[in-house]
Amino acid sequence: MSAVPMAVTWESGQLVLLDQTRLPHAEISFVCETIESVFTAITSLKVRGAPAIGIAAAYGLLVGLDVTDDLMARLKSRVDYLASARPTAVNLAWALSRMLNCAVSSTGLSGAQLVERLEQEAIAIHAEDRLACQAIGAAGAPIVARYPNVLTHCNAGALAVSALGTALAPIYVAAAQGVAVHVFVDETRPLLQGARLTAFELGRAGVRRTLITDNMAAHVMACGQVDMVLVGADRVAANGDTANKIGTLNLAILCAYYRIPFYVACPASTIDRQTPSGEQIPIEQRHADEVLRFGTQLVAEANTPVFNPAFDITPGELVTGIITDRGVMLPPYKTSLATAFPEGA
Repeated sequence: MSAVPMAVTWESGQLVLLDQTRLPHAEISFVCETIESVFTAITSLKVRGAPAIGIAAAYGLLVGLDVTDDLMARLKSRVDYLASARPTAVNLAWALSRMLNCAVSSTGLSGAQLVERLEQEAIAIHAEDRLACQAIGAAGAPIVARYPNVLTHCNAGALAVSALGTALAPIYVAAAQGVAVHVFVDETRPLLQGARLTAFELGRAGVRRTLITDNMAAHVMACGQVDMVLVGADRVAANGDTANKIGTLNLAILCAYYRIPFYVACPASTIDRQTPSGEQIPIEQRHADEVLRFGTQLVAEANTPVFNPAFDITPGELVTGIITDRGVMLPPYKTSLATAFPEGA
């Protein structure tokens, strides 16, 4: 996995992000010098993937922070600002809430000491995500060994997290163990995260993959070429309802018809037991240009009305299992998630 560039790094007090909008043709990183640049990097998808944007926001809270009077008030304002960047992915709010709680509980520190303490907390969030991804890989690898012909959607690999990935972690671990894995990669319209990112990093990792358009998924399933579908998540509600990249629900319904296992992979920070079901998960609406254009090429009349939700909700009833850093959760999810993640209530 060393050949896959890091999405988020913290170097000598500077937040460095990989510009994922330039992949796979150029690997360009940049330094975020203001909190506004962090916000823009998140909204423009230069950094993306629920865990990665949480990590970036934790560090981003410190970018350009002036250690003067009213530091706590400024921190709270920054938390609200960054949390508004993308509403669906719960990792963003989770990481920022953890940083704010750290600040509130760090009484008696000077401004400089508080910033140092917050830096340590952000580094801990980053490190914990690496361990979570490793645990997800270990928990899910036996499932991939049983179902080695995988179809995945969007990008839930190393580029979406600290390292290794969520949905791709079991694939990487199984492949390293000698399993002959093959991955069908949905291109993932409208922004092609599957084609641009997942196919790219699987290739770098030496995992056999085949790129398909989103509307080919049913065909490859009907032809018996898919053993299971494995996707990431931006938020999992208390009942197992899962928010993930638009098009995920299509795959879950197809899996139910063809009797193919449908698995979700995510860390603890994606489990939101405070949200009872998918009905309460806010769905981000993105700009019409993402649908009207293919890259820079306008493919429809510019005034064509567009509906462009970034995510959809897959009902928990369609999810075979949720692969987490605390093991594989099985239905009923209200019980299994409550048992494994009691702190999320």
